[in-house]
Amino acid sequence: MELITALFGETAPALARMSRYILPLVAAVIVARCVGSMLRERYEPETWAYLYLPGNIMVPLRHWECILGRAKSVDGQVNDPSVERLHACLIRDAAGGWKIYNLGRGQTFVNGDLVPAGGAPIQDADVLTMGSAAARFVDLTEEERASLLKYRHAPGRRVRPGATLLLLTVFQILLLLQQLTYNPGAGAGVAIAFGVVAAVQWAYFIVLRASGQTGFEPELLAFFLTSVGMSVAASKTPDDMIKYIILFLTAVSLYVFLCLWIRDLGRVKSVRMYAFIAAVAMLAATRLLATPRNGAYSWIELGGQLTIQPSELVKVLYIYAGAATLDRLFVDRNLIFYIGFSAACVGLLALMGDFGTALVFFVTFLVISFMRSGSFATAFLAVGSAVLAVMVVLSLKPETLSRFAMWGHVWEDIYDKGFQQVRAMSAAASGGLFGQGAGNGWLVDIYAAETDMVFAVVSEELGLITALCCVVSLLAMAGFVVKNASAGRSSYFVIAAAATVSMMMTQMILNVLGTMDILPFTGVTFPFVSVGGSSLLGCWMMLAFVKGCDTRANASFAVMRPERFSGGAGVAGAGDGEEDGWEEDGGYDGQDGDWYDGGYDPRGGRE
Repeated sequence: MELITALFGETAPALARMSRYILPLVAAVIVARCVGSMLRERYEPETWAYLYLPGNIMVPLRHWECILGRAKSVDGQVNDPSVERLHACLIRDAAGGWKIYNLGRGQTFVNGDLVPAGGAPIQDADVLTMGSAAARFVDLTEEERASLLKYRHAPGRRVRPGATLLLLTVFQILLLLQQLTYNPGAGAGVAIAFGVVAAVQWAYFIVLRASGQTGFEPELLAFFLTSVGMSVAASKTPDDMIKYIILFLTAVSLYVFLCLWIRDLGRVKSVRMYAFIAAVAMLAATRLLATPRNGAYSWIELGGQLTIQPSELVKVLYIYAGAATLDRLFVDRNLIFYIGFSAACVGLLALMGDFGTALVFFVTFLVISFMRSGSFATAFLAVGSAVLAVMVVLSLKPETLSRFAMWGHVWEDIYDKGFQQVRAMSAAASGGLFGQGAGNGWLVDIYAAETDMVFAVVSEELGLITALCCVVSLLAMAGFVVKNASAGRSSYFVIAAAATVSMMMTQMILNVLGTMDILPFTGVTFPFVSVGGSSLLGCWMMLAFVKGCDTRANASFAVMRPERFSGGAGVAGAGDGEEDGWEEDGGYDGQDGDWYDGGYDPRGGRE
């Protein structure tokens, strides 16, 4: 209180009372601006090559993995009865080389040569034959791809990210004001923590903005959620804020590192097996070394001062390794290895007694396996196997069932098994729409309130409006990934991003509805908001996968700009005529196999 008086004078208490009503409104505006920008911006795909088909048809290839066939859902549709629905796939590597693989029973030829089982390289001007249909493959150079950037719209024009960041800073100042007013333990450490978060987000914005980046919505939402989580941490343990600062700086650093790492998909693929091994090894080590808490072996104590939860970091490795890309995705559709890996992870989590996290992993497994195989049968088989596994676990460990026995009956035993949830619901209701003020709640003193029941803590201290803004933030990320999916550069980015938001959504749903006794209470964290260093590290690292899915012009440093693949050609201007425009007529005559100029010719009217 002395610090707040020194900063704001005698008006501090009045300002704090006013801020209780202003803060939820600022939170709502921040989230609304981010949602408006994410959902209203254009999501324009990149173009990497073209197929010229008979009948003067030009098909742009807008992904690094493109399925060719007769089906309407493929990337390059060849409307010929002799072509299979899924006939072949074209795959581009980060160095710019293309290979074609045959799918199904139909045959594919490149310049008259049969494509073998292991695929065949394909170069500019090569002629592909699928069934009786012929097509010419036209690759784009780096200069030609760069020239197309002029026609793509960069985000940040309708909703300025700088203004949103300014509002976020105001939100953090209001949180700090309330903490210093209502929380007796809040002092310089809390003020420094909020100052570090504000400084980091502004430094991040300035550096990337200076490099030409204009898309910041996922990071702004992550900073917003982290700020709410920091307020919860300040209410619970204000003396540990220095440790929280270190964890936050580490989390953001790992996020930046992973964004830069996944820019090279060849590099991602090269260490994928190590990620498989590390994930299983970390879970096995946790089961052997962990100290049990409430029957769960999820935490490892280091030196008596630091506790880590490896399963939060395994989530990152699971998505990183599971979202297989390139040839393994389209050519090798065998999911046996991935299913075995998933079964090992979920099985180890079950042995650890962490059934909430096991459920989160299983949902993520369903998303990845379906997106990799496109088969509902695979998903149904996985669900059936999971039901069987649950029945086996319950028969071997019947005490596990007792954890869910209170679902829907917490008010019948308010002093024992329903103690936590009854008080969580009571505290959430007492907060109303605007809350009691950050640091002015009592629920945070209940065991595990700052982690497993953090939604109720936020509702009590910051109000239902702010708590729902946290929920909407994660929903917005999910909608953002769905909109980006069709324009994603590579299936790896799309699958990894979809798996990330699925995992976060599952955690959020279990946390919120479990706290409110709508679903069984499983004890999983609310992404970014629940207090815990391992959770914070894992959430920020997984945010890199969301950024990797964002292929809007100048929107994400997690994907390399097209003009920089070979050292940078710059963004060339568009011209007329044969240099980079539309020709009057032409295409492939489909009769004698001769090509003549026409259509949109990215090769400058080259014969």
